[in-house]
Amino acid sequence: MIHLFKEGTDLNKPVLLLLHGTGGNEKDLLSLAEMISPESSVLSVRGNVSENGMPRFFRRLAEGVFDEEDLIYRTKELHEFIDEAANKYSFNRDQVVAVGYSNGANIAGSLIFHYEKALKGAILHHPMVPRRGIELPKLDGLPVFIGAGNNDPICPPQETEELEQLLNNAGANVHLKWDNMGHQLSRAEVEEAAEWFNKNLL
Repeated sequence: MIHLFKEGTDLNKPVLLLLHGTGGNEKDLLSLAEMISPESSVLSVRGNVSENGMPRFFRRLAEGVFDEEDLIYRTKELHEFIDEAANKYSFNRDQVVAVGYSNGANIAGSLIFHYEKALKGAILHHPMVPRRGIELPKLDGLPVFIGAGNNDPICPPQETEELEQLLNNAGANVHLKWDNMGHQLSRAEVEEAAEWFNKNLL
């Protein structure tokens, strides 16, 4: 997978796995990493799927309708890539925290839904429910931050609340931040994510 890796100045801090939104690339969320944990190592990945020339992490059939078969395949692909990157760059595989926006948040959510201990924690900006009707792994205390817009046209509030409930029911420790910025990522949301990260993952 196309990616960039930047070794941090404090190797004891979690590694940030950056996952962009539709049409983004591996450089899009570097400023978020700087705000959340500037001393952390960063593994930033570009989605392997192209939708009308726009990188994504998995295919969709329509707006808000995921191609489940491709989602499962791409989630496995990303999971294996993180394992390979941990070996290549000599970072602790158990210390990976995902930071995803929109489509990137959805593939991060899918990692949590499909693989036990895939992540040490996750910051999900404007995610949807990746899959329904499956049993989640045991997420004993997994710290998850969800940033959501109560006027988000792509991800309505009930979708956010359903995701929160599914994660909580599997044992995750979810913090939900509401904003009024629609599907847009606001500075206030990232600042609260950074504060949450420092309290829950350091």
